[in-house]
Amino acid sequence: MPKLTKIETFSNDFVCFTKLTAQDGAVGWGQTSTYNADITAQILHRQIAPWALGTDINSTDDILPLIQRIEEREHKFPGSYRCRANAGLDTALWDMEGRRQNKPVVELLGGTAGRLRAYASSMKRDITPQDEAARFVKLRDTFGFDAFKWRVGAECGRDIDEWPGRTEEVIPTVANALGQGIAKLVDGNSGFSPKRAIEVGKMLADNGISHFEEPTPYWELDQTREVTAALEIDVTGGEQDWDLSTWHRMINMKAVDIVQPDVMYMGGMARTLLVAEMAAAVGMPCTPHSANLSLVTICTMHLLGAIPNAGKYLEFSIEGEDYYPWQDGLFLGNPFAVTDGKVQIPQGPGWGVDINPDWLARATHQQSELA
Repeated sequence: MPKLTKIETFSNDFVCFTKLTAQDGAVGWGQTSTYNADITAQILHRQIAPWALGTDINSTDDILPLIQRIEEREHKFPGSYRCRANAGLDTALWDMEGRRQNKPVVELLGGTAGRLRAYASSMKRDITPQDEAARFVKLRDTFGFDAFKWRVGAECGRDIDEWPGRTEEVIPTVANALGQGIAKLVDGNSGFSPKRAIEVGKMLADNGISHFEEPTPYWELDQTREVTAALEIDVTGGEQDWDLSTWHRMINMKAVDIVQPDVMYMGGMARTLLVAEMAAAVGMPCTPHSANLSLVTICTMHLLGAIPNAGKYLEFSIEGEDYYPWQDGLFLGNPFAVTDGKVQIPQGPGWGVDINPDWLARATHQQSELA
């Protein structure tokens, strides 16, 4: 394959799309992780592009070795930002290879572009239990969702609720409103001590809720394992984690029942596949984190359509302009259409989506080129 000759970024504070160009004019589009994306764009040009430009990618098998080589070259800068920037390179490389072969990424991964069950994922805590229940019922009746996730506790809350009594109220209020035949999930966002998390977890079980995400501080794996061992329902986590040694430990100690890597936080598809494979080796499902309607959810669709240990559903954010104003107008058409509670994995080449030219025209453009 001709060498990579140009890396471009199109960014604002929240989103950074990447465009790779090869010597023969082939292109691929990707994205870094969201939030402070303008900073991530700088890191991509300063610390990722010098190692990527001039490389040959002859197949998808070459993507992971390149990412790993960049990690080694930038070993003094491990952490979230390096992975967020690498995601912009990795995802654009997968798209480029899909375009070359005229196949969607899911087929490059050995899967098929079918339909996926989605769970409607609330991001809000500043919402009353009654209002949360009402909007869930409306989504159920309008779009056919049969799985929902809502928030309990407070983010990194140290056992202090969003307001007194909210957790005790929101659990039965939403569960009862949704009724039978609906999968029910909640997210603690590192909000509880093990003792309190176990109390909440038993309350969840009593109300037919089967999934308890990030109950204790995610960085305290022993605390998470304590909760997992004490509860019958699934305890899940991993969305924040990028370090493979942490993933090895998390999976080997069975700190969680289900792993939830985020493609963008992980540094792209190739490294996320490593986590999925680790989990599959011990019979653990993978239900990735994809909490906004940017490219992360598209990438996750392709991933779930291919891995053997795919979880029951795709995380699908239900938040709109009031919560994610920066989501609006990222793509042409509607790649996130929901029918009967399901979404279609894009069937076009690569990621199968077209980034909105109007959005790109408003973004800050930077480029690095092969000398």
